[in-house]
Amino acid sequence: MLDLEHPRSDVLADVLGVSLLRNVLYKRIEARAPWGLRVASRQRAVFYLIARGSGRLEVEGEPPVELAVGEAVLLPHGTSHVLRDSPTSEAVDACDGRPCIAPGPRTLGGTGAPTSILTGFFDLGGRPPSLLVDMPRVVALRPTDKAVAPWVSATLQLILTEAAQPGPASPLVLQRLADVLFVQTLRSLATSGHVCKRRGLPALVDESIHRALSLMHQAPARAWTLATLASEVGLSRSSFAARFMERVGEAPLEYLTRWRMTRAAELLRDTDHGLDEIASRVGYVSVPAFSRAFVRLQGERPGAYRRSSRERVRLVANERTT
Repeated sequence: MLDLEHPRSDVLADVLGVSLLRNVLYKRIEARAPWGLRVASRQRAVFYLIARGSGRLEVEGEPPVELAVGEAVLLPHGTSHVLRDSPTSEAVDACDGRPCIAPGPRTLGGTGAPTSILTGFFDLGGRPPSLLVDMPRVVALRPTDKAVAPWVSATLQLILTEAAQPGPASPLVLQRLADVLFVQTLRSLATSGHVCKRRGLPALVDESIHRALSLMHQAPARAWTLATLASEVGLSRSSFAARFMERVGEAPLEYLTRWRMTRAAELLRDTDHGLDEIASRVGYVSVPAFSRAFVRLQGERPGAYRRSSRERVRLVANERTT
């Protein structure tokens, strides 16, 4: 008989499973020079992949990213940006948040050199977990870059091939490939030179801290203390606390509380469980104490969050374009 792995045993999979409402892939953009697209900041991760021609991504405070065929760029925080063919091309506002009436690719620009772009986004539910907060605002994915893992380059090529030669269920194939691309990029960020800071995703390659995170994710309702966590990973309390703070960016029990509220938000959004059951599942014996913690970290009461998050899921499900 096969032993099934604990569904919460992988920290990154758990974080992404809770945080990503769903991806909405994909929209193809067919542009002719001069062209430009301005996209406002939204709570989502966005990517662009150049299928033909070239493009230039501009984010305030960051150096511009020049993109050629087969290259992509990811904006993990959904930072406002401009995508265009040259610094002098006028940018039009993206159709953001409204259903796209016309099927097929979006067209824009003039009558010059053509560019084809595949774009997709991952809508993030609620506030991003601590591990995702310190990600760079812009991540360029170039197959020729040695810092980019080979499986990332392979997935980019698969997306391009499927988009160029679509078959039955192509939208579903592209959605799954987009999922793979996003996860592989985060894995690459944890170990590559893309990340200048040592907090957040790089914590996953620290064996002791990864072990502590896994324990909290597997059993968020357990009455963890600094001492029990430190003992489980074989470190003294002071060494463990300092190392966790350095790698993750917050104290162990602060992370635990934040993760409990993230799990509670998932349960409010995706189940009909009562507040007493949800509170118990995330380690609270008192609903009022749970509600206070939830308001402090999520910004609204549990009942209000349940209503607003379900409405948001409905809107995301109906959205067809970025």
